[in-house]
Amino acid sequence: MKDRERLTYIFFFTLGGVLLLFIILPLVRLIFFHSPQLILKELKDKTVIIPIINSISLSLITASIAAVFGIPLAFLMAKKRFGRLEETVETIVDLPLAVPHTVAGIALLFVFGRRGIIGALFYNEFGFRITGTRIAIVLAMLFVSLPYIVDSTKDGFKKVDISLEKASRSLGASLFSTFRYIYLPLSMNEILSGFLLTWARAISEFGAVVIVAYYPMTAPVKIYDAFTQYNLSVSATIAGILLVICLSIFLVIRILLRRKR
Repeated sequence: MKDRERLTYIFFFTLGGVLLLFIILPLVRLIFFHSPQLILKELKDKTVIIPIINSISLSLITASIAAVFGIPLAFLMAKKRFGRLEETVETIVDLPLAVPHTVAGIALLFVFGRRGIIGALFYNEFGFRITGTRIAIVLAMLFVSLPYIVDSTKDGFKKVDISLEKASRSLGASLFSTFRYIYLPLSMNEILSGFLLTWARAISEFGAVVIVAYYPMTAPVKIYDAFTQYNLSVSATIAGILLVICLSIFLVIRILLRRKR
């Protein structure tokens, strides 16, 4: 019996190890594709550093907006306040996960483009074009990444013991106070995890962003632009820098989350 268990573990470790190697090998090769000196040289180029800054800053803005609007929605969903529309709302929230991102970009274009429902209003009334701006980039990032913080936060709220809410309300606390002092603190790990996933998804977005705003460039768009110009060196350098930044932030946040548990 023990021999069979040992063989089963060996089999599982082999399959899992192959999968881990499949993930790690390309990333390690990418990071060490260039020497540190060459990477520092590329970082001095504004056409390289600006797209990276755009990706980091705009994705953080996106994650913050997603938190402001997504956390209240997650609370309503966790408390099942949509009644018979509960499954419909959940489907709508998760829909961006199933839609190809180029399709999402085209759909956003029909709403926020110069001839779109909202875009035409801004263009005709104020002379402001949404597409081709940082606002368009944030909108594209938000569309594809919003489900992560909503789903993660909803799961956190569901884990809160309902008796704590009842005790809080029986002592005269308002719903908002109960939400602020009970639900938010007890669900903070899930909220931070959702924020991290939203940020990560936003910073890596390409398909929707490239349709609504090729310029100003984000890092993924710059990588694609350099690659199509047969400049693998520049595209690999930017990809490596972005990968290191993402991994560093991931590690820091994971460590902070672990300390809070």
